Amino acid sequence: MKRIIVDYNKLTNEILAMLVEKYPDGYTDADVIRFKNAKNETVDALEVRTDDTIYLVKVSTRLADTMENFDEDDDFMNNENDDIGVGGLDIPDDSSIDED
Repeated sequence: MKRIIVDYNKLTNEILAMLVEKYPDGYTDADVIRFKNAKNETVDALEVRTDDTIYLVKVSTRLADTMENFDEDDDFMNNENDDIGVGGLDIPDDSSIDED
């Protein structure tokens, strides 16, 4: 079985749909898998599986917002309004997040 780590920027419609189906009410700390990557950095991720692949999707604020706003009728990856295809979603810019 293949294991693939997926960053938010490379999230496909198919993987996002699987995440929303598995975690329809969002995810909790108990759902998050923590591991060390090849650079020995700690990574937090959510796991979703297909018949032949395990996807580990890196957890971020943007991921949570995208899952919350996901609608299977929207064309997530083919939006021409921005570089990564999420222009129609209300995703806050990292610079607007207040980190006290």
